[in-house]
Order: sequence, then structure tokens, then C-alpha cells
Amino acid sequence: MNPGRPTGLEARGAAAASVPTSRRPAWHGATVAAVAAETPSARRLVLDVPTWPGNDAGQHLDLRLTAEDGYQATRSYSIASSGPGTRVVLAIDRVDDGEVSPFLVDDVEVGDALEVHGPLGGWFVWRPEPASERAPRPVQLIAGGSGIVPLVAMVTAHREAADPAPFRLLYGVRTPDDVFFRSELAAAVAGPAPLDLSIVFSRRAPDGSTMPAGRLTRDSLAAAVFPPDAGALVYVCGSTPFVEQVLRWLGELGHDTADVRAERFGGS
Repeated sequence: MNPGRPTGLEARGAAAASVPTSRRPAWHGATVAAVAAETPSARRLVLDVPTWPGNDAGQHLDLRLTAEDGYQATRSYSIASSGPGTRVVLAIDRVDDGEVSPFLVDDVEVGDALEVHGPLGGWFVWRPEPASERAPRPVQLIAGGSGIVPLVAMVTAHREAADPAPFRLLYGVRTPDDVFFRSELAAAVAGPAPLDLSIVFSRRAPDGSTMPAGRLTRDSLAAAVFPPDAGALVYVCGSTPFVEQVLRWLGELGHDTADVRAERFGGS
């Protein structure tokens, strides 16, 4: 996902039974198929995992590194891709004092072998719904920094399925250089089921922006997200302080906490 192992995993365990039998978690050998800079501090990794059973948008995996002396380190990362394919996309943000992310961002190369365990999680996921007579349920995504990773998988799945559910994304980043998945977000905004995208820049706004840089506030959040009476399903992902603040504001604004799913992450 993000730079490290998510916290707040209690709901993941409760949802394990919802994972399809064909997608039971297992260890898989992976080969790095491509690498690319994502932001100045983050890197995109595309993994070729021949035995990967596919995954739903929003799921995660464990990635294990093994040193020559046998020492192992394992971290959890959200998956930026979804569907039945055997290519798995990750985006790793460097934590300078981390144990795993600096290697993945700075040193891993195409052709390197890794181990991944997954797919994991059945609660923080989104799936297109079959057509029905009732109006599709709106979906509100709220991301802070690299917390966009599992949410961009949802955005892409929504676009590819041309799903009619109204989708909104509120994305908080420091500067324009820190935006992840620019092309994917642009494609979703222009897609057949357009994404309503709002980006809040806390430190530096883009040139020509009519909105000055500043931290996300309760008022700016309220203006960007679906109102409480819309009954939207809400996904929130980011650092623990970001997520906790957003959850407080959503509660104060009258959103039903039963409609909110949250993922938090820390260092690695």
C-alpha cells in the first residue's frame, strides 16, 4: 500500500470467510516484471505471479524478503490492481528508517524474485454490483497520501465495469508531485462512469489553482463528500492520524459509522 503494515486489521479477520475458495490465501513466488517511479519517494512495482488466483479491488498481500543469512522480513501492502490476472501492481512509499520499503523503492530490480502471500482481506473491498431495479449505492473514497493504493484499484474496477454507482474520491496530498496514479485517475474522470475527483494539497497547490494550499478541514471534507443522507458506502485509507481525524469528522457530520470502512498504515 503504502509504506507499511496496516493497523486496524480486526475487521479483516472477521471477513476471512467471505474470500472465495478459489482465492484462498497462499504463498506464491513472484518475479519483478517492471518498476517505475511513482512519486519522488515512491515506486510502482509490477509483479508476475504465475499462480496468483486473482483478487478483488481493495485486498492486500504480505510480501516477504529473505536475506542471504536467512533473516526474513514481512510487510503488508495493498494491491493497486484487481481481477483475474496474474500481474499484481503495488506502489511502495519509502519510509527512510523502515526495514523493507527502502529496499523495494531503491534497490529491487526487474527480474528479482520475491515471495507474496495472499490475496488477503474480504471486508475492505468493492465489487461491481449486478444490475437491479433499485438505484446503485454511491461510493465515497477518501485517501491520504499513499492510502490511494487500494482505492485506485476500486476506481479502476468501477471504470472497467462501467458500473453505474456514483463514485467520488477525496484525495489529500502534500504537493502535485505527490499524486499517485495520475493516468489512472485521469482515465477514471473521463470514463463512461465518471469519477468525481477532489484533490486537497496541504503544502503546495498546482500552478493556476483557484484553491490555496491547506490541510483538509471538516468543512472542506463536508463540501467534497456525499452528504450523510445519500447513504454512501465510505472507504477511508491513510496514515493512522489521517484516518482517525476523518472518522471523527464523518461522525460529527452525521454519517452512519456502519457505512464506513477504514484502513490504517504505519512505517516499514
